[in-house]
Amino acid sequence: MNRELDAVRRLIRDVPDFPKPGILFKDVTPLVRDPAGFKTTIDLLTAPFVGVGVTAVAGMESRGFIFGVPVAERLGVGFVPIRKPGKLPAAKVREEYSLEYGTDALEMHADAVGPNDRVLVVDDLLATGGTAAAAVRMLRRVGATIVGIAFVVELDFLSGRGKLAGVPSVHSLLHF
Repeated sequence: MNRELDAVRRLIRDVPDFPKPGILFKDVTPLVRDPAGFKTTIDLLTAPFVGVGVTAVAGMESRGFIFGVPVAERLGVGFVPIRKPGKLPAAKVREEYSLEYGTDALEMHADAVGPNDRVLVVDDLLATGGTAAAAVRMLRRVGATIVGIAFVVELDFLSGRGKLAGVPSVHSLLHF
């Protein structure tokens, strides 16, 4: 592993038994608190997508906002917030997805992107892949092309990448 990625890895804290017993939570808050580590993370998330024609970056609430906005700024494009239901004021599109027990949903403004947009999706963590897959389906439903998805952390043992078949580039900085 290169030195930059090793430095980023050291800034991710393990929190046992959160949000429930038996879960080892990967906490990115120490990473975003560290200016050098955060800058390195944004540089590494952005690099594979420079010069590929991204027209917008989309990020899922809430940590996708933290990482997606600076990636959008680096790429010189706008940011599209993908929110939990009931948070957006204008006309919106909605995508429901399955959880271990029940369902959840994501929403974005209906006019946020369209058929001429090439979107990069950014989030902090790929676990089971349900949230990212729902975001991709919603973006495609309004006509956008998905250029790729970038994650800070991927939990390989949960096989979330399998739900992202058909996405041209799934880029994760760290694998656990």
